[in-house]
Amino acid sequence: MSGLSPGGGAIWLSRVAAAAGRGALRLVPAGRRDWAEAIWAEAHEVPSGFRRLAWRAGGVRVIAREALMARKIGRWLLFAVAAALATRANWPGPPGRFATAIARMDVVTTVLVLAGLPLLARRFLGPAINSRLARFLRAGGYAAILALMVAKASVLRGVPAETGPALQFDWFAQIAFLVVIAGYVAAILALTAPRSRVAPATLAAGTGAGIALGVVMYAVAPLGLTNDATAPWLGGAAIDPVVVLAWLLLLGGPAAAGAVAVLRYREPGRPQEITGVRIWQGGAAGVLASGIGGLMVTVLGTGTVALMPRAAWLRNVLYPGQHLLPAVAYSREFAASGRVGGYGLILLAFPVIGLVMGLFGVSIGNSAGNSAASSGSSPGGGGPPGPEPAPDPPDRGLAADAGVSTDELRGDLPGWNEEGPDNEDGAVTAGVAGVLA
Repeated sequence: MSGLSPGGGAIWLSRVAAAAGRGALRLVPAGRRDWAEAIWAEAHEVPSGFRRLAWRAGGVRVIAREALMARKIGRWLLFAVAAALATRANWPGPPGRFATAIARMDVVTTVLVLAGLPLLARRFLGPAINSRLARFLRAGGYAAILALMVAKASVLRGVPAETGPALQFDWFAQIAFLVVIAGYVAAILALTAPRSRVAPATLAAGTGAGIALGVVMYAVAPLGLTNDATAPWLGGAAIDPVVVLAWLLLLGGPAAAGAVAVLRYREPGRPQEITGVRIWQGGAAGVLASGIGGLMVTVLGTGTVALMPRAAWLRNVLYPGQHLLPAVAYSREFAASGRVGGYGLILLAFPVIGLVMGLFGVSIGNSAGNSAASSGSSPGGGGPPGPEPAPDPPDRGLAADAGVSTDELRGDLPGWNEEGPDNEDGAVTAGVAGVLA
């Protein structure tokens, strides 16, 4: 900006802010658009130069905050609709039956967990990371858990209730199941929050390994979990390679994700050292990989068993070329319903396995990083280090050149000291900083 006078630079930046504001107006809901346009029109009453620039930058911030609020309201409405549909599906049934009581307890507890834990996570860990993958993990996790509750209730209605001590154990198992589900929700929220310091590469590695594990596990056990594979479309020795692949992904997937997370993580200091942050990245990647895989196979398997009595096309897919008599079909459906409880063991054991293997992957990634460092290359792509970043300009330099104090600028910004939706310290928001950059 050395070729521009201070006043000319302010006019140019004011025009940029004006263009950004006009674009942001389109994101504001129709009911609030007149209010936003009024704020924007008042900029012409402010003297030109940096004072008008400050007004318009503050207007961009306020308008952007309104647009973000509209998106939040839309997400909460979508969650409310999904929760209402799940409650409607789980509520019918005789009040005295065990299956009805469990279905109602499941859906009420799950909705409260899904609605309450995000508020706690936001308070202590901050809002969700601003990335598509983090939003995908949260939205996908919510949808999967609500779908699991509906499918589980449908399966339980076809299973006769136990009596005596067995009934007491069933109640304990159902309560333990809800505790595990609450743990999954808490883990998803924590791993996608900024204060957890989970790197984007860690999320990507864990998610990719988890999806692969979930798909292969579902191919092995689509109708519950037993000592043998329950895939009806692969019989005899044909299922053996898939079982071997499932074991490789269960043990090797989290380890590979942990190693990739360590190799891709960047932090100051000696690369030969295994720091606590790198251990955290590897463990988080392993837990994410096995947790996603366990949740996927549980949701898909329970949903498959729940749909078997109602969907003839699904039975044709599961048993291709076989014409099942009604008695035979019912027998297989009943047997599958009794095996669904095995998925609970998957939900409980897989994250533990993932944590152990993810930490093992930390040592692998550290060894690979040491080898790369000793050979003079970088595991993240190689090449010499780039130039040092340029120092930040002195504070208030732009305003001082124009003879305007920052206090005067701050006073003209609408809502400058207000806390935005994700601005806990009341500092300058990213939108204003981007205009002034």
